[in-house]
Amino acid sequence: MAQVTCLEICAGAGGQALGLEQAGFEPQALVEIDGACCNTLRLNRPQWNVIEGDLRDFECKSFEGIDLLAGGVPCPPFSKAGKQLGKEDERDLFPEALRLVDECKPRVVMLENVRGFLDAVFEDYRGNLKRQLEKMGYVADWRLLNASDFGVSQLRPRVVIIAIRKDLSENFLWPKSYGQNPATVGTLLFDRMASRGWRGAKKWKQQADDIAPTIVGGSKKHGGPDLGPTRAKRAWASLGVDGMGIANEPPDRDFLGMPKLTVEMVARIQGFPDDWHFTGKKTPAYRQVGNAFPPPVAQAVAREIYNCLTHRKIFAVAS
Repeated sequence: MAQVTCLEICAGAGGQALGLEQAGFEPQALVEIDGACCNTLRLNRPQWNVIEGDLRDFECKSFEGIDLLAGGVPCPPFSKAGKQLGKEDERDLFPEALRLVDECKPRVVMLENVRGFLDAVFEDYRGNLKRQLEKMGYVADWRLLNASDFGVSQLRPRVVIIAIRKDLSENFLWPKSYGQNPATVGTLLFDRMASRGWRGAKKWKQQADDIAPTIVGGSKKHGGPDLGPTRAKRAWASLGVDGMGIANEPPDRDFLGMPKLTVEMVARIQGFPDDWHFTGKKTPAYRQVGNAFPPPVAQAVAREIYNCLTHRKIFAVAS
């Protein structure tokens, strides 16, 4: 069977890239401006073609005809924390994504963003985006997907935008919920919490009997790593987790009080495999994890895209 290829923009630390890989895609290049994220990508997948630089300076005509253009364009223009400035925000990279679609003419486009993208204030923005994609020959649609529907132990709604070339669009189906609850935080993280012999680990596991609130990565402009705003911290406290910061290591044998999560624990909550390592010190490493697209959600969507593309390719060969 022919190789199914992808080009990823705003690749971050590899959450979406992992999901694409797990779904069967072969990455031709990954574009990312953040040096720490690029180091993480290179560490975990030395064979990947990681292009470090500003998306505004990237041209992709050499990738013309690629199967999938995917990416997680910056969220702040559409998030309440980012003041929802939309097209007035200098970080809005949807125009650049559209430029690249026009340049490389992929069969499918997959872009993800925050739930705020669906707010009423952006109705005109969404309509304009859809019209521009339609002019280029695509059928565009979006869905709000909850990470917990795809095995991720976290409340993490994300908007996924799919644009499919018109001749392929009938082959695509949105992924369906797995139909079962993901593991609780206690079940998911018990082995790590108990790894240094903490005597309170079993009691903690019983308290942490729900999935996590949304993990947030924060921005470079605002402080160090913690688990979110006040409301999120209260939700973490109900699970027996101190959300005021990130720990360097799990609690020791005689630890008393509420433990903090480590970067590795947060990564597991995000759906990363334990063998995916994040480079840099605690703050940049946590930021990479917190801003990631959970790999299981990316995989679920990408698998449907893969099925859509391979169905078309098989049909073309057969006919």
